[in-house]
Amino acid sequence: MTLASLSPQAALPSPSTAVWQLGPVPIRAYALCIIAGIVLACWVTERRLRQRGVAPGAVLDIAVWAVPAGIIGARIYHVITSPEKYFGAGGDPMKAFAIWEGGLGIWGAVAGGAVGAWIAARQLGIPFGVVADALAPGLPLAQAVGRLGNWFNNELFGGRTTLPWGLEIHRMDPDNPGHALRDDAGQPILEPGLYHPTFLYELLWNLGVVALVLIVDRRLKLGRGRAFALYVMGYTVGRFWIELMRTDEANQILGVRLNVWTAALVFLGALIYFVRVRGPRDYLIPLGPAATPTPPPTSDLSQVDLSERETPSRAAAPEGYRVVSEEQYAAWQDSGVVPPEPATDEDSRPGGEPLGDVAPVDGPSTDDEPADDSSASRADRADAAGARPADRDS
Repeated sequence: MTLASLSPQAALPSPSTAVWQLGPVPIRAYALCIIAGIVLACWVTERRLRQRGVAPGAVLDIAVWAVPAGIIGARIYHVITSPEKYFGAGGDPMKAFAIWEGGLGIWGAVAGGAVGAWIAARQLGIPFGVVADALAPGLPLAQAVGRLGNWFNNELFGGRTTLPWGLEIHRMDPDNPGHALRDDAGQPILEPGLYHPTFLYELLWNLGVVALVLIVDRRLKLGRGRAFALYVMGYTVGRFWIELMRTDEANQILGVRLNVWTAALVFLGALIYFVRVRGPRDYLIPLGPAATPTPPPTSDLSQVDLSERETPSRAAAPEGYRVVSEEQYAAWQDSGVVPPEPATDEDSRPGGEPLGDVAPVDGPSTDDEPADDSSASRADRADAAGARPADRDS
């Protein structure tokens, strides 16, 4: 009799293999799940960026920076918060680089990815708040897919349970990562009993966060990074209670898992930001040779030919972007005319009418009077308004 025969029939199974060999190349389920999540996040973010006026394909330029930085940040957070696995007694420091074996901290991933996305946004001339809000539903979707990698690795489960969705857990072979230990009959060995599938709880919760962000953002038209703050709040609430259910080893502060404290603090920070920051959603108009109205995607992104980035029609990328209101963006899409730069305080009267269009109050002007230098400077500013990249951050 094996331990597998002691488990009740009503249970969720776990894979006994998380690595497959394709010749000399190992194919790891964990890595495949991470890659699939990144692809989905890029797909969602691309669509949302284009709906706000960003040129097609910009998400690829952002991902080049954000994805590596996010993976590095995720691994650094994991190693820092679990140093005994790599630098303690019996630890192997070189294992700190073995990302394929699992161990990525979402907190470090978000922080590192944000730094990479900020760098890319600065290079592209896109306000960082626009990028963050576009990514808001794509990130929890990527996290949901990535949690399937924990299922393949038989990790991050909760305590014992008798619920019908209890999870079977294989006893994994430490000398052969990605494979379960087997008994004399060649059958994979199960840990006794069933366990809460906390990876599945978080997967489903993340899908709920995706729906929450999409619904609230559609109704309230969130901007200035508030959609991203909403995602952070939604995710950390779920992570707080799910983390309390997990039984894997973790460092603790005052008897509570470190990630529980992190979730609570990050939630408070996101809540403060969401409440204090106000302002309409930003839309962007590309400037320069590529300033041609592009209709937002209304169908599957697969119909968008990103290879056009290498064709003569897209040889020149936008020089930058003009931040405009939703009404100005809609007018630009209809007419193709870039709206004028809003008048500054010194160029306008209290009623908002440009001073340059107002006759002097002390009498009509004559042809013999010299032109006002301030009028010339205003004209110069108006001429330059169509070429100013939006290099500020929201």
